[in-house]
Amino acid sequence: MITVEEAIKAVRNTCRPLKQTETVSLQNALGFFLSEDIISPIYMPPFNQSAMDGYALSLHDSNEYVLIDEVKAGDGHHPKLKKGEAIRIFTGAPVPKSSNAVIMQERVTRNEKEISIQGTVNENDNIRPLGEQVRKGELALKKGTKLSPAAIGYLFSLGIKTVSVYKKPSVALITTGNELIEPGQNLEYGKIYESNSGMIQSALINLGIKKIQKYKIEDNYAATIEALKEAIDTNDLVIITGGISVGDYDFVGKALQELQVDEVFYKVKQKPGKPLFFGKKGDSLIFALPGNPAAALSCFYMYVYSALQLIQNNPSINLPRVKAKSETKYIKKGDRAQFLKAIYNEGNVILLEGQSSSMLQTFALSNALVYLPSHHSEVKLNEDVDVILLPF
Repeated sequence: MITVEEAIKAVRNTCRPLKQTETVSLQNALGFFLSEDIISPIYMPPFNQSAMDGYALSLHDSNEYVLIDEVKAGDGHHPKLKKGEAIRIFTGAPVPKSSNAVIMQERVTRNEKEISIQGTVNENDNIRPLGEQVRKGELALKKGTKLSPAAIGYLFSLGIKTVSVYKKPSVALITTGNELIEPGQNLEYGKIYESNSGMIQSALINLGIKKIQKYKIEDNYAATIEALKEAIDTNDLVIITGGISVGDYDFVGKALQELQVDEVFYKVKQKPGKPLFFGKKGDSLIFALPGNPAAALSCFYMYVYSALQLIQNNPSINLPRVKAKSETKYIKKGDRAQFLKAIYNEGNVILLEGQSSSMLQTFALSNALVYLPSHHSEVKLNEDVDVILLPF
């Protein structure tokens, strides 16, 4: 059995970025990572641009200017101003080259043909210069950048329609257990509704992973071998929930050995989620998570999340962590590290009741996990604790 810190390090040392790339439309590129540098094809802005509604001036020594024209956003004509002349101009409109400042309309008194300005105006005031954001031929976004809504908007502003990105990983999601039935079926004695696949699938979709292949297998050794082999052969990442412990009907561990999956680690000194497996076969990564739902989700956020970021070339591989003052007390039993469901709010955190590995109700209310290392036996009121912020 290894420690949490050793398990995190092992995931980091094992996972390698996927090399496959594809070209996607910018409209569909949200959450992807650029596989090559983007060089700007234009200057942005592509002309000297007014930063506000007002008047473009050709500066001189007087506060009085002769009004000669008007330029709106989208206009293509180029008025030529002499010193002491001005034009009416609007936000986003091109500033004529013969103008060297823009004054906001609130500082102007206007009659039909002249304006009078208030205060001092300096050269280049309120003008966004040609290429202020980026110049033609310069680096616009570097390889590895995650395409956020802002990044997509920026690239659209450069006239770019498609980008080369790293492919998103394909994921197989396998659930095991004879006791599991689909929601909507009659709940017979001894059966429970299967929740892990929908839960993990939602977590994957929330991270932008859409290529998900789902398997449901009973507690049968041959069926487990068959499903695992197909999943490993056809996916970048395989996530199994249940069947990894040491019961008579837990066949996942035996099947992974039969399929010659290289074990990186099995069992972590943590609660929940002690019976966690991580391995590799060829280029495929395999996580076998505990069957208890809260344990499965905790392991997903602590280990699978990092693996997904690493194989997508994301340099930010871990969920954000902050320090917060605990508004509740807690006494930890045993010597395992523990992940506690919690609610974080502006520097404070509340540890929730119902921390059992089988209970999702508390997790449904949580937006964070509080991490207690193995040597940390209790949480005192107002004590600073390590908080892991969940991605939703």
